Amino acid sequence: MGTHPDLSGRTALVTGSAKRVGRELLLSIAECGADVVVHYNESDAAAAATAEEVRDRGGVAITAQGDITDPASVDELFETIESELGSVDILVNNVGDFDARHWSEIDWESWQNVIETTFYGTVLCSRRAVPKMGDQGWGRIVNIGFADSDRIHAHPENFPYFVAKTGVLMFTRMLATDTRDDGVTVNAVSPFAVSNTEAGVDSFPRGRPASFEDVAAPLRFFLSDAADYISGENVAVDGGRMPEFDS
Repeated sequence: MGTHPDLSGRTALVTGSAKRVGRELLLSIAECGADVVVHYNESDAAAAATAEEVRDRGGVAITAQGDITDPASVDELFETIESELGSVDILVNNVGDFDARHWSEIDWESWQNVIETTFYGTVLCSRRAVPKMGDQGWGRIVNIGFADSDRIHAHPENFPYFVAKTGVLMFTRMLATDTRDDGVTVNAVSPFAVSNTEAGVDSFPRGRPASFEDVAAPLRFFLSDAADYISGENVAVDGGRMPEFDS
């Protein structure tokens, strides 16, 4: 999974890629030769800095603003990309807010925000990208999940985030089936805790959180020709964590 596929001539959109994990995933894709789109909603300065870093390394990068919870804004986001770089060949659905409070203490506006950014944003961006991927007979969608979501994780703290990420994994499997004859693959990469995590973690598997490269490696694999027949799968980047033994 440590391969660096040749993505020259491809256009990649990573949602929420101005900073944090999204930024590192975008830089990793840019290193493989893809033209990249640094998406942001409010972090315009950080997005510009990330795009400039790609250009300093010899790559092609643009910034594009959009609220991925709003269908009209998503359409505008993709129209901007298509006018400057062409259609999106690679989509990484990375955006996802969370609220680490106990479920009963989370205000309703925050519940909605977590679900909308994490799940609805993934659906809306995918729905906009898939038709043109199918038209050209090639496309890669990688959704960022959460390591325990395939086990129906149900902790009372941060609960709406787990609900949304479970929906992301269900959507991944459904969309993989729906696009299996179109040259499109849809997979998920699901970290537990990454090195820049803001959530409290009592103990890390293997004594450390996942590095950015730990997350980027399976992402690059899913983008490669070696994964052309792999779709609907989820790779948990969790160091072998077993929540039933860690609780």
